[in-house]
Amino acid sequence: MAFDFKTFNRNNMKLNLKIWRQENAKAAGKMVDYTVDHIEPDMSFLEMLDILNDQLIVKGQDTVAFDHDCREGICGMCSLYINGEAHGPDRLVTTCQLHMRKFKDGDTIYIEPFRAKAFPVIKDLVVDRSAFDKIQQSGGFVSVNTSGNTIDANSIPIPKADADRAFDAATCIGCGACVATCKNSSAMLFVSAKVSQFALLPQGKVEATDRVMNMVSQMDAEGFGNCTNTGACEVECPKGISLDYIAQMNREYLAASLKG
Repeated sequence: MAFDFKTFNRNNMKLNLKIWRQENAKAAGKMVDYTVDHIEPDMSFLEMLDILNDQLIVKGQDTVAFDHDCREGICGMCSLYINGEAHGPDRLVTTCQLHMRKFKDGDTIYIEPFRAKAFPVIKDLVVDRSAFDKIQQSGGFVSVNTSGNTIDANSIPIPKADADRAFDAATCIGCGACVATCKNSSAMLFVSAKVSQFALLPQGKVEATDRVMNMVSQMDAEGFGNCTNTGACEVECPKGISLDYIAQMNREYLAASLKG
């Protein structure tokens, strides 16, 4: 029996893409239309963009610049705004974990970079998120007593509830979806996760006051907006970071302010 290519390709999709193109940080950008064909439902969103770029290379055109690294939902680099949602229509996934089965044949997909004053566009879909690095660096370090025999961290008793919450906060990958989603481009979910992962553990108590004051101050200096508790950041966060950590950070900040 002859192989039926029509049956084999019945699930392949043809999609209309509207992609933000911007040559550099100073150039004016615009949405550009593309058509991409032979897209399989089990492909990831980034694989679909790879196919588009292969087609552009064959045509001698400039490829679409976008960030990626691990493609395993760990590094947080693949930050795209897809059809008005950070990381696209799925939940608790990064863009590299978003599969094309979330779309239908003939769909039009709008693809933009994360938009925030503190995340300037470098080129096309790539933004500069070094503001997050500066916030983390402002948090300083964790002191340890190295005189004599260094105490093993595992020997310090920590209540399981505190350890679990600290680990939950530490799952933040700094992708910036919270900023891109917030109407004020607030970074409070990100900063609160980074503050809380240390504040909840005894090892982080020594620098706790300076840490929260410095990180919040740096957040403001980078131009991020304030939180209005709409909760959109928690909904779009690929790691499900809770708004509770913002409350934790506010308590830490208030306590630090009173000590000062």
